[in-house]
Amino acid sequence: MKNQDFTTTIWVEQTPAEVYRTILDVRAWWSGLYEESFEGSSEKLGDEFSFHAGGGVHNTKQKLVELVPDKKVVWLVTEADLSFVDKTDEWEGTKISFEISEEGGKTKVVFTHVGLVPAFECYDSCAPAWTQYIQEQLVNALSTAA
Repeated sequence: MKNQDFTTTIWVEQTPAEVYRTILDVRAWWSGLYEESFEGSSEKLGDEFSFHAGGGVHNTKQKLVELVPDKKVVWLVTEADLSFVDKTDEWEGTKISFEISEEGGKTKVVFTHVGLVPAFECYDSCAPAWTQYIQEQLVNALSTAA
């Protein structure tokens, strides 16, 4: 059976090291669309941070559970309160993964929200939001990173 986790891929000019650093600076890119706020830290293994968006519509807590410098970042969603769906904790226990590689002189980033599948009530809202955050916000943050 085909994997149905939400995934999207970007290709950028920045080095894997620059991409890795920018992904860890969550505030630099996971913001700017829905009145978001952050609490906590997102830079080293075991760090935890909370993300709040849309005036209480989306509240989650993530823990940094895997780091491979310049290659991979994985967060575990430890708490979730999505007020726009019946099962408000749909994201709880899912993982958010960034796999970074260099191919053909560019850096490839494969973003996967492991466990965010079409069967989730929030999928039709969350998938387009992730697409916008990764393909626009993250790319923009990378274009200004040095």
